[in-house]
Amino acid sequence: MPQKRNFNRPQRPNGRFAPETRSLQRPPPVVAREVIVYGKPFVVLEDKEKNTFIYKAGAWVPHTESIADCRQTCQVKELPQQLNRMTRYEIRCPE
Repeated sequence: MPQKRNFNRPQRPNGRFAPETRSLQRPPPVVAREVIVYGKPFVVLEDKEKNTFIYKAGAWVPHTESIADCRQTCQVKELPQQLNRMTRYEIRCPE
C-alpha cells in the first residue's frame, strides 16, 4: 500500500518573524512636512549615454542637467513611450 501523505508539518519559530517585545518608551513625535508646490511639467529626453535634451523652438536641444540631478530637486516621472530609442521624462520643478 502507498504511504499516506502528511501535510501537517510542525511550525518552527523563526527569529526574523518573531513579534517585537512591547516597551514603555514613547514613540517619536510626528513632524509635519511643509507642502511643496511644483510648477508646470516639461518633457526631457535621455539617450543611452545619459545625455538629456529639451524641446525648444521646434528642436531638441541639449539640457544642462542630467536626470539624476533633476531627481534631487524636482519631481521626475518616467513616461512609458519612447522617442527614437530615448526615454521620455516629465519633470516638474518647485516654484
